[in-house]
Amino acid sequence: MPPVSGRLALRGPTLSFVADPFQAGDQASMRYESDGLVLVENGKITAAGDYASLKPQLGRLKPVHYPDALILPGFIDTHVHYPQTQMIGGYGAQLIDWLNKYTFVTEQQFADSEHASAVAGIFLQECLRAGTTTAAVYCTVHPESVNALFHAATRRGMRMIAGKVLMDRNAPAALLDTAQSGYDQSEALIAKWHGKGRLSYAVTPRFAPTSSPAQLEAAAALWKKHPGTYMQTHLAETLQENEWVKSLFPERAGYLDVYAHYSLIGPRAVFGHALHLQEEEWRHLAASGSAVAHCPTSNSFLGSGLFDFTRARQPQAPAQAIRTGLATDVGGGTTLSMLRTMGEAYKIGQFGHYSLSAPKAFYLATRGAAHSLYLEDKIGSIAPGMEADLLVLDMKSTPIIDFRMNYCESLEDALFVQMTMADDRATRAVYVAGKLAYSRG
Repeated sequence: MPPVSGRLALRGPTLSFVADPFQAGDQASMRYESDGLVLVENGKITAAGDYASLKPQLGRLKPVHYPDALILPGFIDTHVHYPQTQMIGGYGAQLIDWLNKYTFVTEQQFADSEHASAVAGIFLQECLRAGTTTAAVYCTVHPESVNALFHAATRRGMRMIAGKVLMDRNAPAALLDTAQSGYDQSEALIAKWHGKGRLSYAVTPRFAPTSSPAQLEAAAALWKKHPGTYMQTHLAETLQENEWVKSLFPERAGYLDVYAHYSLIGPRAVFGHALHLQEEEWRHLAASGSAVAHCPTSNSFLGSGLFDFTRARQPQAPAQAIRTGLATDVGGGTTLSMLRTMGEAYKIGQFGHYSLSAPKAFYLATRGAAHSLYLEDKIGSIAPGMEADLLVLDMKSTPIIDFRMNYCESLEDALFVQMTMADDRATRAVYVAGKLAYSRG
């Protein structure tokens, strides 16, 4: 049913987070309504709570009723490469070999605006089909790739963060810019897109090995010049990469120190992976207000390493916890489904002797991801004043899940079944800024 005069009402079980379960505990952090109501007007949530209590506010508005589902905030993917959608599932090799064999070959095609537009459309539609309404996205070195993604996001009304990749060395010539051209092209893209509608720009050096000191200096100057923009890059994904960085920057104390030296660290800095860090680097990330993006399917697919949940999220001193979001990292990652990504995060945790509960996993894909992006006042929760990006999750999306749900004894059990067994087939509907953006079937 379309909204009436910009109004929308959704009825059904609802779940949102009011605190960080890593610190407050699972039960205290969740707000669950078995029969909830979410009221939306002009793209924002105006009320959320128990249906019986809020029913008088409906007036003549009829709610869209989802009795056998779960209404959640839309998922947030904190690190993904949209151009790599076409090479997802590329066989073999570890990170550096994989970049040379697949990534750098694929990304050269994005100088073509039509190709970039086609892939951007498929990528965003697949995000919606998986229940993802916001993502922090890497484009390619070509400005055309950024324009394509932001145009596609604008048409769908989606909140997106993205940027042109900066690379001026250690990559094919067709993918290289210069410190100056990368700065100039990025600044033009910031002027064109940042803050327009629901779009934000991210200054995007791919990672330290593919940017010269001059380019890292330029990236930092650009980021500083445009407050409110983001900075996204990769950090300590593999041991081989760490050694490469050490050889390229021998004067620096470690990988993170490279970014810190060039002032590429702080609020709205998002570092992908963060697998092989020293304690002082963890402390620096926490103190600076930087965030990390955990990419479990990519880390297992490329054999990169295990994410340290205990150190990142539950250190002995709460002040040393790192802002952390969940991420698919397609195409190193093997799925755009955040449900499948949660399931893989659980397995990664198990290998590291950390048991990731379902509430914690769902938090990392919603409010926790929003917190890592400094967007917790806009997205990631179902509460008055928040933007109405909402996911309706079918809790019985396959016959085996339907059968298994009969034996769940708690909400936590039901959520764990979803994150270990479900996928994009569980996405029943997605609302973006209060408008129906995807409906299954």
